[in-house]
Amino acid sequence: MKARRMSYRSLGLALLCALFAGCATPPPAVQVQVKILALNDFHGNLIAPPGGLGPSGPGAAVRRERLAAGGAEAMATLVAELRTRNPNTVFVAAGDLIGATPLLSALLHDEPTIEAFNLMGLEASAMGNHELDRGQAELLRLQSGGCHPQDGCKGSQPFKGASFQYLAANTVVQATGKTLLPPYVIKKFQGVAVAFVGLTLKNTPSVVAARGIEGLLFRDEAQTVNALVPELQSQGVQAIVLLMHQGGASPGDYNECPELSGPVVEIVKRLHPAVAVVISGHTHRAYNCKIDGRVVTSADRYGTLLTQIDIVLDPQSGRVVRAEAENLVVSPERWARQPAMTALIERYQRLVAPLAERVVGRLSVPLTVNNNAAGESLIGRAVADSQLEATREAGAQIAFMNPGGVRSPLGASGRLEVSYQDLFSVQPFYNPLITMTLSGAQIVQMLEQQFVSERPRNLYVSEGFSYTWDAARPAGARVLPGSVMLGGRPLDLQAPYRVTMNSFLAEGGDAFSVPRQGTERRTGMIDVDAFEAYFRARAVVAPDPQARITRLN
Repeated sequence: MKARRMSYRSLGLALLCALFAGCATPPPAVQVQVKILALNDFHGNLIAPPGGLGPSGPGAAVRRERLAAGGAEAMATLVAELRTRNPNTVFVAAGDLIGATPLLSALLHDEPTIEAFNLMGLEASAMGNHELDRGQAELLRLQSGGCHPQDGCKGSQPFKGASFQYLAANTVVQATGKTLLPPYVIKKFQGVAVAFVGLTLKNTPSVVAARGIEGLLFRDEAQTVNALVPELQSQGVQAIVLLMHQGGASPGDYNECPELSGPVVEIVKRLHPAVAVVISGHTHRAYNCKIDGRVVTSADRYGTLLTQIDIVLDPQSGRVVRAEAENLVVSPERWARQPAMTALIERYQRLVAPLAERVVGRLSVPLTVNNNAAGESLIGRAVADSQLEATREAGAQIAFMNPGGVRSPLGASGRLEVSYQDLFSVQPFYNPLITMTLSGAQIVQMLEQQFVSERPRNLYVSEGFSYTWDAARPAGARVLPGSVMLGGRPLDLQAPYRVTMNSFLAEGGDAFSVPRQGTERRTGMIDVDAFEAYFRARAVVAPDPQARITRLN
């Protein structure tokens, strides 16, 4: 009714201006300047990750070396500084704030990370796939608060939950047909409404253990957003910012965008014109792009970058008329440690120190995480070997490890003494090991499944197992016939073999469907415990220099 009275008043003024000469045209309303701060794939890295921000890609305009970057203390200072530059500032995220986290966060069920973002004033985040690592009930606890059902409250008592809102527009509870979490939040800047819509990748079931997504459905990203547009417009929203836990890759540097590829490209091209900005994630890459006139960004991983997006809103139409983005390095050298964040981190460090600092072994040289052209890494070989060794009593002959489950190198800082915390940073999922029976033909089929997606996922393999693949051959036929060997002998396609992998892979994770066919399953120890046992059984862990995978072309 008030809005209608305002309309009549405006109409009356217009009629008066028409009747009386000399009535000046009112000046146009001032455009609204808004600053959006964003990040993605933080994964609980409250302490700056050892690897920092990696070097620029091969397509970069200027080659750049690795940079020290990250850490919640520096990020908190940077966020606070940027807020002072514009009162219309909002801090958001594109998912995977938690899950696959270092021990400092994981040992306390990622409550320290939630509290850190509360302290920084985060307002909204898309739900990433890793937010579901421990299931929907645990995610809802982290959102709303309360003590852990088994371990109780070890940190803040009681744990108050997230002061920011997790969003899940395309994640539907099968039993109710409703979204697991709100699909969007609307924020007004000087009276102009902007909607922040959050969603995760539609193929979440292929990258999360089955127990984490039970009872949930995941809908198409673009279709979900486009279907929300009429609803948002009915509430006066003409500007939409998408927080999407799906992304792509570009071979350039962190503020470049040569040859962007991956799912994000096709999704963005299908979006309604009201979506002006897309903050993406999931692929752990950095880019600053424009697709069909839209700003599309990603801020690497582990808090090494913070994205700053300055948008201009037209107060008459409510639309975004201009948007520019910049990825900023979260430099611990430039940005001082925020005292309140330091106090929070130190409080939790004291709680986890007795377990985290326990020495478990020593390295002869660092175990790097970078894959060679064939798809192997030193750390990957060691993890696969530890899992084979831990399940010998279950009859294991071969072990496979998914590359996405190996999160960090060992010894990257030059320190060769290995603590439990170091091991946990490599394998932070607490996945049990599963030993099963597969035929030789099924094993070969599983190897072929490495190459069927746009981003090949080369499994790490254990000692004694080897094969050759040819990148020039078509997907589905890249493993050379007769090249798959076990113990120096060709794999018998008809014979049964006992094979070990973690529960994520065993349940079909990363789109490997073959393991679900495995029989005579036996559950073993937790993956990180197997890795610890591997170190404790050796005075010094030395990398195996022998190639297990050979690539042609």
